[in-house]
Amino acid sequence: MLSGDAQTVPKTATGMVECVRQLRVARRGAVKARGQAINSMHALVDTAPEDVRAQLRTLPQAGRILVAARFRPGPPTTPRDAAKYALASVARRLQALEAEIADLTRQLDALTSAAAPALMARHALGTDTVGALLVAAGDNPDRMRHERSFAALCGASPVQASSGRTTRHRLNRGGNREANSALWRIVIVRMGSDPATRAYVQRRTTEGLSKTEIIRCLIG
Repeated sequence: MLSGDAQTVPKTATGMVECVRQLRVARRGAVKARGQAINSMHALVDTAPEDVRAQLRTLPQAGRILVAARFRPGPPTTPRDAAKYALASVARRLQALEAEIADLTRQLDALTSAAAPALMARHALGTDTVGALLVAAGDNPDRMRHERSFAALCGASPVQASSGRTTRHRLNRGGNREANSALWRIVIVRMGSDPATRAYVQRRTTEGLSKTEIIRCLIG
């Protein structure tokens, strides 16, 4: 790179894909925070005084959040009031996070549909998987000269691991792991619901390949 001989063209961050990347970062953080808040609510319910626990423990998660968000305890100077105060705080945080995630998801739906309508129309591809693939490719995917470049970028290209008279390949554990995960999810969904993919799986199975090997073939 410092010698000036590098031929790689870097990703640009000046278009719609960069918008997708930024919103995905925000949504990922909100989803993580929601998971932490749910764990906090479970812990608070399990350790609350019996009368508070009895109100909440049999409710489904959505009902538990609604009931806890309506708590209006007095000053948290007793274990009972403190438990209700804490539960109300966590429940309202969850409601805010749910609204934030829903808003970010709507924005991402619109952006990915505008940036890659053909991909969004394909079976088993949705906002999350298309967004991951778009972010991996960047706003200037034409910098990659062929499909092999994108496969390597996503860690989906096999790596030569031959030695002596043995010819074999191993998994590529490099590349963009989010894009690799998106490809894996697409393949798994299509294996269960897409007729053409199911036919391919059947044919390759009769040829002696394992399910893992077939998945590698489909991803690559």
